[in-house]
Amino acid sequence: MITALVTCGALAREVLALKQKYDWKADVLGVPALLHNHPKKIPSAVLLRIRQARRNYDRTIVIYGDCGTSGDLDKVLESEGVERVSGPHCYEMYADQEFNKIMIDEPGTFFLTDCMLRSLDHLVIQNLGLDRLPELHDIYFSNYTSVVYLAQSNDDELTSRAKWAADFLRLPLKVRSVGYGALESRLVNLMHTEDNI
Repeated sequence: MITALVTCGALAREVLALKQKYDWKADVLGVPALLHNHPKKIPSAVLLRIRQARRNYDRTIVIYGDCGTSGDLDKVLESEGVERVSGPHCYEMYADQEFNKIMIDEPGTFFLTDCMLRSLDHLVIQNLGLDRLPELHDIYFSNYTSVVYLAQSNDDELTSRAKWAADFLRLPLKVRSVGYGALESRLVNLMHTEDNI
């Protein structure tokens, strides 16, 4: 039995690593991470991937947070009879129990992940127009108070990139090594549940 893991592009690298670690019979089918800038498009993009997957796979699991869809993603998944890894977004998945504490203690936090750092120029700087209109910086980031890098890996280059990003945003940086956090435990649980159906 082969599983299709319909995965947010921001989680794809980590899901591929988990697939290898646990030797799952699964393929990762990515959905573009850029859709986070247009969350209303996420449900239809995920639905398309689910329907494509049904042609070639025995089962489908969605690895996505709600990510600003206001419950619309879950409505699509319920209508299709497909489960997803629980959680509102990848920051909560990675930080797990720490996430709510961070949000209570520091509500003005701008989060970074390994994926965000690898794609920061495209996902944030270019997509928000900061490369062309630097005066937009204060409009976008004036209410933030700090940057928290939720590190999935122990990568000096990414940590340096996080320092650069915090300097660019003119905010202090905190680094928290969280690994895959609840993304791993929740996905392992779903895969195990599916294996026993």
